Amino acid sequence: MRRRIRQFAERCYERLLLAELSETPSHVAVIQDGNRRYAERQGAEATDGHRAGAETTEQLLRWCDELDIDELTLYAFSTENFERPAAEREALFDLVTRKLREFADNERVHEAGMRIHAIGETGRLPERVQDAIAYAQQRTAEHDTYQLNIALAYGGRAELLGATRKIARAVERGELDPAEVDTDTVETALYDGPSRDVDLIVRSGGDERTSNFLPWQANGNEAAVYFSAPYWPAFRKIDLLRGIRTVEHREQTRRWSRLQRVHTFAGVALDIAADSPALGRLRQALPGVTDQPTDRASEEGDTDPAD
Repeated sequence: MRRRIRQFAERCYERLLLAELSETPSHVAVIQDGNRRYAERQGAEATDGHRAGAETTEQLLRWCDELDIDELTLYAFSTENFERPAAEREALFDLVTRKLREFADNERVHEAGMRIHAIGETGRLPERVQDAIAYAQQRTAEHDTYQLNIALAYGGRAELLGATRKIARAVERGELDPAEVDTDTVETALYDGPSRDVDLIVRSGGDERTSNFLPWQANGNEAAVYFSAPYWPAFRKIDLLRGIRTVEHREQTRRWSRLQRVHTFAGVALDIAADSPALGRLRQALPGVTDQPTDRASEEGDTDPAD
């Protein structure tokens, strides 16, 4: 009985969150954290937690399709994960290999027009994983409606370092003038994968850090970040919707802050022009502006939460 009540409450809350959203972000990136801790709480092996997390990932793909999110990037295996115990690492490689092939052959993936792409130092991965990557990318290469990027053997610093070395070699060969290096140059040198900037990073598991994930694509766009308490296997659609809501709230705050600045600037301008013959006409054009107190911090831009 209690379970049914909880499920009903969650469905109601999900509908409420959906009703509050006017639009969804174009590109969402997810750090799927907490698989091992989830398994530990269940008294199970780490590999069981990874398998449970893979089921959540499948649901996430469906949720993103339903919400018309154009691009999803999953942090599946970081460069630091190579330090994990060999048995756990090999089990992860087996799971990634199987899931990549399953995704590539899934009818819903093709119906959704999903293109699968792997980013990272994939040459460091076992041959079976590399073969599965090639298979998934080849099977979905013609799709262009929805893009799924899977970060494997990925590290943001390694990506930026690799791009820097690539640009340096081009300069050394005389193919590139250092003065011509710009953001487009850097983006071309990054891993081939994400097609747009990241709007939202979601991390499950309670840790409040982004773990070297897509620093160029996310930080340059000032992506919103949402830290979710549930471990990845327990992550729900309402957790994703809460993350998306943070993007909307931030945009609303920015718009409101801009309006406040305009209002304050108009008040300051009228104060300065107090002795001007045009003051009367300005007061008529902006009724009520001069009734507002002038806040020095707002004039200097110190109160803008987006700064």
